[in-house]
Amino acid sequence: MITVGLERVDRDAVRSVVAEQGAMRIRGLELRDAAEAEAVFRQLGTLMTETEAFAPRTRYAPGVYSATKWPPNQPMCVHHELSYAYEVPSLMLFACLVTPAVGGATPLADGAAVLGALPRDLVERFERQGWLLVRNYNDDIGATIADVFGTNDRGAVERYCRANAIDFEWRDGGGLRTRQRRNAVVRHPLTGRRCWFNQIAFLNEWTLAPDVREYLVDVYGPDAQPFNTRFGNGDPIGPDIVHVINETYEAHSVREPWQAGDLLVVDNIRTAHGREPFEGAREIVVAMADPVRLTE
Repeated sequence: MITVGLERVDRDAVRSVVAEQGAMRIRGLELRDAAEAEAVFRQLGTLMTETEAFAPRTRYAPGVYSATKWPPNQPMCVHHELSYAYEVPSLMLFACLVTPAVGGATPLADGAAVLGALPRDLVERFERQGWLLVRNYNDDIGATIADVFGTNDRGAVERYCRANAIDFEWRDGGGLRTRQRRNAVVRHPLTGRRCWFNQIAFLNEWTLAPDVREYLVDVYGPDAQPFNTRFGNGDPIGPDIVHVINETYEAHSVREPWQAGDLLVVDNIRTAHGREPFEGAREIVVAMADPVRLTE
């Protein structure tokens, strides 16, 4: 963590530290609103428009968003942002405007360390098969088709899916089901370091609170939940595997309570992030920057 003034944010210096350490927290900027956060974000990277979001956000400006709308009493387990997309942000930028009364920290975990600590046979299976994200879109829960693809036009959605290796199936009543297979382990585009890079546990049904999972299965059925993950060959991922992944993340996570005005810059390929449950108001402004295609 480094304390500086707003006028002293040095793009090259910040990016150098992030490349070496995986993340950097800058304190003392006294960021007060989304516009000030946006100005700093644009000093540090090329902001990108989010597509394929898994939950709604508020959009403050092009490429500048609220944190994901996720129940405050539920943890958001550690993950790499948009790891299921073809084009992913290499940088995540966070600015804290309002600190919660209790909790709400953003834990960080090194993807290379997590990879080394996971059971070897599990890693090898995911390396062979990859992982599969299955999504079901409806108008009742989760992100809508328009939230994810930026349009309700079927032709545009289909063109996007074909261009991004996403299998799709239109359902009765206008619903949509998609399936996309991705790599679970990638090489960092700058360092070549192998990293655990996915959202296998975060978007799996067994990470949900038991009552939430039971409700979704009861209402939508076991195969029509808003999102779920599987092995790349379609086999289900059991609760024991999800538990191992989340426990490994937790064992390798560090966290620092937010202070108002903080800026957090994260190497999204190397460093996973999450969110602890919280009480009270919490306002974090987010940007995704410097998109890359991971082709391994």
